[in-house]
Amino acid sequence: MAKKKQQETRSSEEKIKEAARKVFMEKGYAATRTRDIAEAAGINLALLNYYFRSKEKLFELIMQEKLSSFFGLILPVLEDPDSSLDDKIHTIADRYISMLANNPDLPLFVLNAMRNAPKKFAAMLKGADHLLHSVFARQLKEKNPVIAPEQLFINMMSLCIFPFAMRPGLEVISPEIGVQFSVLMEDRKQLVPKWMRAMLKVK
Repeated sequence: MAKKKQQETRSSEEKIKEAARKVFMEKGYAATRTRDIAEAAGINLALLNYYFRSKEKLFELIMQEKLSSFFGLILPVLEDPDSSLDDKIHTIADRYISMLANNPDLPLFVLNAMRNAPKKFAAMLKGADHLLHSVFARQLKEKNPVIAPEQLFINMMSLCIFPFAMRPGLEVISPEIGVQFSVLMEDRKQLVPKWMRAMLKVK
């Protein structure tokens, strides 16, 4: 009986979080009401408040989950002292593109959060600045001391994320991109490291 109750609780929480993700994406944090989320989840407002207490708590929980997905895959790679720079670039490109292919709403959700709740978003990013002081950043600087590692890191993340964030617009420009998108992204896992190597050679 207790196990069934736990399963029902998890099911209700997941349903609410999924509805909240969609509503936050559509309306942004400021314009979203808890009533909007409850209606999207098909539950009453009292039940939503029972599980999550407030819109703010729900947003923070979802955002933390998204950021964990966003950064969690590469932090161990960035700090690995035993792998080469080239190995790191290949691993990051492969993991990020695979993760984004499985979570296509992630880039837009994060961008939406940055635009609509910048202070909340910034508070959740505390500690992320160590990315620019990682083993990976040091290897980038050693490979090309002329270009700031920040620039190279931004370039690599952009190469991985941009196609997913801009997919709806890209498909309007070229319907073929929509048809071939999965294949294009698999090819990109090999192309991003090649492009990064070319950038690192520029003096």
